[in-house]
Amino acid sequence: MDTKKEEKLLCKYPAINCYDQGLLDVGNGHQVYYEQSGNPDGKSVIYVHGGPGSGASADSRQFWDPQHYRIILFDQRGCGKSLPHACLENNSTWDLVSDMEKIRETLDIKKWQVFGGSWGSTLSLSYAITHPERVTELVLRGIFLLRHKEIQWFYQEGCSRIYPDAWEDYLKPIPEDEAHDLLSAYHKRLTSEDEAVRLEAARAWSIWEASSSSLIINQDKITSFQDAHKALAFARIECHYFHNKGFFERDGWLLEQQNIDRIRHIPTVIVQGRQDVVCPPDSAWALHRAWPEAQFHMVQDAAHAASEPGITHQLIKATQKFIN
Repeated sequence: MDTKKEEKLLCKYPAINCYDQGLLDVGNGHQVYYEQSGNPDGKSVIYVHGGPGSGASADSRQFWDPQHYRIILFDQRGCGKSLPHACLENNSTWDLVSDMEKIRETLDIKKWQVFGGSWGSTLSLSYAITHPERVTELVLRGIFLLRHKEIQWFYQEGCSRIYPDAWEDYLKPIPEDEAHDLLSAYHKRLTSEDEAVRLEAARAWSIWEASSSSLIINQDKITSFQDAHKALAFARIECHYFHNKGFFERDGWLLEQQNIDRIRHIPTVIVQGRQDVVCPPDSAWALHRAWPEAQFHMVQDAAHAASEPGITHQLIKATQKFIN
């Protein structure tokens, strides 16, 4: 665990363009967007974005040396450039794990590094547990295990005490008599037949998360989540997954010994912000305790966002370490 700041922080690599992109038909009416950048003959890595429902972005390509890595990004079902937009049907954790395998097979990749933060860490772990033989390394950030207590902390009571001003706006779409179960109240509105009801709930849900994800509030990020297209996919898909308990068999499934044992041999780096209130450090610590073989970094002066300097530094350090 880190106890002091590195003297020189590593920064993201310069922006690059993708050299290949497409929509992959994964069945059940879904088409998943994927792209490739970097070195076509380099070490393969797949970037697993958060949310669920946020989509990948161009700057997600910049965590790897493009001379050494073949960088694959994809937008999970229903978000980003994937189609149909904001669709909840046939959209589960295990559908996404299957999609990742279809991408790997389509691109003729034998094994790859799996890199994910927040919900991306949840999906990365789920994929690795299901297909450990396909993973060369794991790089995980802002650990989210999708346990009941984590959802309650952020969407019912807990984080509300740290951001009471933003919390007031989160509560606005919900009548007082439904506030005892905010997840269900939001799910009802985000799946409403009334477009105006869906959009009001989507913006409130999305802005709440954007308001608390960085150590210093990022107003541009908050503004971006007011966009109807982005907010609807993000909020509808997130709430759908959380309402369905991540589609896991049991609460805490990712921490169960038989599942950790399936991935224990995989070289892994875990990066966690000490001040993270979206995915509080006790989840990363629980994973570290269950899996002490994985390298663990607690970044003291960082919250949730991958863009925070100390988080970026440790992620870049990890991807450099795994070049071979």
